[in-house]
Amino acid sequence: MDDNNQISSLEDSIIHQCKNANSPAQFTNISLKTDSSRRRYIATEIEKFGKGNISAQAFTFRELCLATQNFDYECLLGSGGFGKVYKGHIKSKNMAVAVKQLDRNGFQGTKEFLVEVLLLSLLRHSNLVNLIGYCSDGDQRILVYELMPNDSLEGHLLELGPDQKPLDWYTRMKIAAGAARGLAYLHETANPPVIYRDFKSSNILLDENFDPKLSDFGLAKLGPTGDRSHVSTRVMGTYGYCAPDYACTGKLTVKSDVYSFGVVLLEIITGRRVIDSSRPSEEKNLIKWARPLISDKKLHSIADPLLRGNYPRKALDKALTVAAMCLQEDASTRPLISEVVTALDYILNIKKLDEDHKEETADDTYKSPPALQTITSHVDRIASNKPKCVRERY
Repeated sequence: MDDNNQISSLEDSIIHQCKNANSPAQFTNISLKTDSSRRRYIATEIEKFGKGNISAQAFTFRELCLATQNFDYECLLGSGGFGKVYKGHIKSKNMAVAVKQLDRNGFQGTKEFLVEVLLLSLLRHSNLVNLIGYCSDGDQRILVYELMPNDSLEGHLLELGPDQKPLDWYTRMKIAAGAARGLAYLHETANPPVIYRDFKSSNILLDENFDPKLSDFGLAKLGPTGDRSHVSTRVMGTYGYCAPDYACTGKLTVKSDVYSFGVVLLEIITGRRVIDSSRPSEEKNLIKWARPLISDKKLHSIADPLLRGNYPRKALDKALTVAAMCLQEDASTRPLISEVVTALDYILNIKKLDEDHKEETADDTYKSPPALQTITSHVDRIASNKPKCVRERY
């Protein structure tokens, strides 16, 4: 069985096991009534679908206690809705790792745990986090990842400490392009496609070179195959990042991820959270605040003040165009993520040549790629065919 068939069979099995359950908690209570049965089920499923191709190691709880000094507070890297992440060291591998201990009372249940273990073992890409292993002893659900020295994009963008240096323009666009490549692999290389469903700045981890890797695949869903246009599913994800069409209908497509990418790209450009209750009422929602400014080309009002104007105006304009296209409410008008990758690669080549913001590309003969030309013309066409009150949304 190849990796793609393993992924498909995995989800079929999980759906079959959960078909009469309305939540992960119910699934656990109905199908896996004891810790021992839960542990046996996880081990059986991983063995069944791994077929020797799963590289993730099964750790004992004792091994991970030793690795994290008994999950000491001093080793804590961060916490969230799904649990806590600790820095650890696996002596047998002489490897520094991140140990994610899932909250036993949290949302991420056995189904999500299995999906993450198996997907991250079967999907391999330089912009996806590397899963080292897992632990399912007793009621423990623990994931062991490669340690990412620079933590998450959120920490460098939205939770910047007083002594932290803000990300420069080039690094921001490099992170955006790499994250888009990770999504492109999931959408267009994996077969069947995988819809990430939880693309946000806190799930983008950064290595020592600030290269991004997508993490936290507990909500990932297999995309439609054949002549199906979407997957119908319970709405999941993080408020502010979910595509409006998915939130309203429960119809999930790869374009749902594209919308979420647009939100994160806007956060990268502005240095603002998508929802920030600490700001004035007209600025609480990033997308509503940014749309009229993008339409009126008030670029410097949008750019993160921490950039101090150190960016090519042309690059900022193009990046905002890409973000605006990703954020279209009509999913059919959003670009493919591969088109976004091409556009961002072009933007990375735009260089600021003088203090007057006179821009050229590194090569004067280098023209905008077809993907970016298509995105730009599409935005212009939509805007020109709508009254001003509607145009300002784009």
